[in-house]
Amino acid sequence: MTLPKTLMLSLLLSCPSVEIFAQPTRGGPVVNRTVFQTKTIASVTAVTEVFGRGQKVSGAVVEYAESLAVSPVAASAFEVNDRTILSARVAAGPDTGAPEEEGRFVHLALDPADEAATVFGPDTDKAAEIAVEQVAPLALARGGTVAPTERAVLNTRVRNLVVDDFQPFRFTDPETGLILDYNLYIPEGPGPLPLVTFLHDAGVTGPNPRRVLQQGLGAVAFASPADQARHPAFVLAPQFPVALANDAGQTSVYVEMLPRLLEQLAADHPIDRDRLYVTGQSGGCMSSIALNLAHPDLFAATFCVAGQWDAGTAARLAGTNFWAVVSEDDAKAFPGMGAIMDAIAAEGGTVARGILDAKAAPEAMEQAVAAIRARSPEAHVFFTPFVAGSVLPEGGAGNDGAGHVNTWVHAYAIPAIRDWLFEQRR
Repeated sequence: MTLPKTLMLSLLLSCPSVEIFAQPTRGGPVVNRTVFQTKTIASVTAVTEVFGRGQKVSGAVVEYAESLAVSPVAASAFEVNDRTILSARVAAGPDTGAPEEEGRFVHLALDPADEAATVFGPDTDKAAEIAVEQVAPLALARGGTVAPTERAVLNTRVRNLVVDDFQPFRFTDPETGLILDYNLYIPEGPGPLPLVTFLHDAGVTGPNPRRVLQQGLGAVAFASPADQARHPAFVLAPQFPVALANDAGQTSVYVEMLPRLLEQLAADHPIDRDRLYVTGQSGGCMSSIALNLAHPDLFAATFCVAGQWDAGTAARLAGTNFWAVVSEDDAKAFPGMGAIMDAIAAEGGTVARGILDAKAAPEAMEQAVAAIRARSPEAHVFFTPFVAGSVLPEGGAGNDGAGHVNTWVHAYAIPAIRDWLFEQRR
């Protein structure tokens, strides 16, 4: 039997199954389940921070349409997707250091240990995306309250602490014609000021110029507010499109471009040519050694992390200010750098040695570095391996490369070694 078209349409419209199209989706991109603003919330900003193992979302700033009372705000008044909120406070401004006071901004501190915190790191590369819900009323400064949100608000802004303080540039090498992207932190205040060059490892080799800043502390530690307060300095972080060095004792053409880049920067900025420093991890460490050997009068000091080079050639480092940190769990860098130190000693150089515990508290680490320096006050070369097991994260012992890649997680978190670097002059 064929039903009349009007009856068929009536049955379809009354069928409960068609209501599925009106239901909000719970899967797919988070943008499909959120809003950008509400009547009471003007915007949400995700705040990222670089840690030893990469870049993480460590906070959120919620901007309200009206000023909130300064009364304490419980962390439980908010929810953030897949994140743990450590604290909440009201402030008059969006800057992360803004004091607690009446204002239109709520600063949420998020746990960087959350699994969902990482936006760039080993095996992770994603957008800094957070969805914030207000789940309890908040007191307004004029009286009354702000009601909880009906839907989560997705961030429409991202603030990358320290990373955003670097400026991107591009250098065209006058000799080769090759192009090198680089990031430069330009300090405030009068010059001339020192410059630190950070050379990354092979892990972030490629075209994205921000990767060298996001991967760990090697560049950003020197540009942090705390370090700049102690040692105002330019910080150079090139992004290399190819590997820098190999175990055959070879370096890429980009390594030899660096002295020409430094010459251009010194001509363009108030840089102290007697206080040029270089530091690098893995291939960046190896390249730092190669640069010192090829240009022995270029750098005032070198901080080398998790690398090695031909010991016979590298013995010439005896005449430089040189600090090396490796891990006893690094099957290549530990014996390789140890051989360099033995070669320097054989040439009559003084090598100050000491073992560091990567898991030591900051105060204990500072004391350990100070003790090593105090035992050899005349030394210019330092060799401080991390004791076996101390750089390894939980469960990392079974990974052959864990002792290598986790060295720089801890090495660049030692302010006392960075302080030593800035004490040196050419």
